[in-house]
Amino acid sequence: MKKTKRILALIGAILLLLLYVVAFVATVLDHTSDMRYWKAAVAATIIIPVLIWAYSFVYRLLKGSDDKESDDVTKNKTDVLDKNDTLHK
Repeated sequence: MKKTKRILALIGAILLLLLYVVAFVATVLDHTSDMRYWKAAVAATIIIPVLIWAYSFVYRLLKGSDDKESDDVTKNKTDVLDKNDTLHK
């Protein structure tokens, strides 16, 4: 899962870089656009990551948390309870 996240993050970074390159080239070549493409690229740089975060946040809320931390905490609580039961017997 960690490798998949890294690959997706790299793809996202490349796409953002390409977004800037295409917007810059379009702005330089087309003087009538009044920097419309550049403004769209900057807006997309902010909006796209926020939307991705929001989608993943809602997905985690609907699916339920599968974090290792919550599993570790539950396991540690169970271990402590088992040790306490063993000590009191």
